[in-house]
Amino acid sequence: MVHNFNSGPSVLPKEVFEEASRAVLDFNGTGLSILEIGHRTSLFQAVIDEAIQTTRELMKLDSDHEVLFLHGGASTQFFQIPMNLLAEGSTAAYLDCGTWGKKAIKEAKLYGNVEVVASSKDRNYTYIPKGYNIPSNATYFHYTTNNTIEGTQMHSIPETSVPLVADMSSDILSYEMDFNRFALIYAGAQKNMGAAGVNLVVVKKDILGKAGRPLPTMMDYREHIANGSLLNTPPVFAIYVAMLTLRWLKQQGGVSVIEKINDRKAQLLYDTLDSLPVFHPTVAKEDRSKMNVVWVMDDPDLEKEFLAICKDNGMVGIKGHRSVGGFRASLYNALPLESVELLTSLMKEFALKKLNRICLRLFLSRHCGLLLSLPAR
Repeated sequence: MVHNFNSGPSVLPKEVFEEASRAVLDFNGTGLSILEIGHRTSLFQAVIDEAIQTTRELMKLDSDHEVLFLHGGASTQFFQIPMNLLAEGSTAAYLDCGTWGKKAIKEAKLYGNVEVVASSKDRNYTYIPKGYNIPSNATYFHYTTNNTIEGTQMHSIPETSVPLVADMSSDILSYEMDFNRFALIYAGAQKNMGAAGVNLVVVKKDILGKAGRPLPTMMDYREHIANGSLLNTPPVFAIYVAMLTLRWLKQQGGVSVIEKINDRKAQLLYDTLDSLPVFHPTVAKEDRSKMNVVWVMDDPDLEKEFLAICKDNGMVGIKGHRSVGGFRASLYNALPLESVELLTSLMKEFALKKLNRICLRLFLSRHCGLLLSLPAR
């Protein structure tokens, strides 16, 4: 059995794979593949209608917010957001708490003034800044709710009257929150919502049309709203997989139910890490992510040994990002609790083995008057 801890593209529910694979051969008994149906047919209209409606239900959105499924992934939104919202000469506030926030700041500076209200770069983004002030004259305040690479997460929504813009790519629909408090939400689908190739945007209509600059048609949120996400040929298969994943989440009981499961997975892994001295979580406890758990070991050789054990036990995607090192386990909605249970079992066995070797070396050294050449690892 394979246990998929990849950070994205990542694990999907088995039911989604099965339904999507059937649709590749024959979509709903039509004799056509989902890969070849027309995007302006009633067949696909039913797909995107369900995807939008299920998103609205799961997020409990009010009528002021529109749901879009767009090309480009989350990184496109780094420039599409300021292009649509930030007038020349105006200021947007940004929180620099990870790699993706840093990239978003770079793109926003092309369209207006950017005030970085706080940064955790000084400690390699291993904590979330606190106690910062959001300027009241800012057009919007942008932050990343969960940092996939560094393993930090915002556990509350900032209190401000400034319109909130959030990159929720790696924790979207993983826990309950008041999504209506946001002026704009965006998320690449490939972590908690489906396959790579489509980007969810939830936008409050009244913030649009104020930037005062001409916009390319494809970059204008209002055009996408007017055309129901069908302004041009959409990523049909990616939207279909997203629809199936959203349907699956609804069938599980919705966000409140999946949140309880996610809490169990995260607590089990963090409790295990905290109890075993051989492993070292890198993130401040109060800012730990429930989606992406990051840790290191003191000895690179031990890291290689444990990584090999994980590989032998069918665990993929466990190696940490190159900028952080060590390990990263992504605990997205579709990851079974059983996968985390197996991982923590391997960790305990590995740590006990190392402890026994150390104790034996000390015993022989102290009681036999000599240190036998037992391997340290």
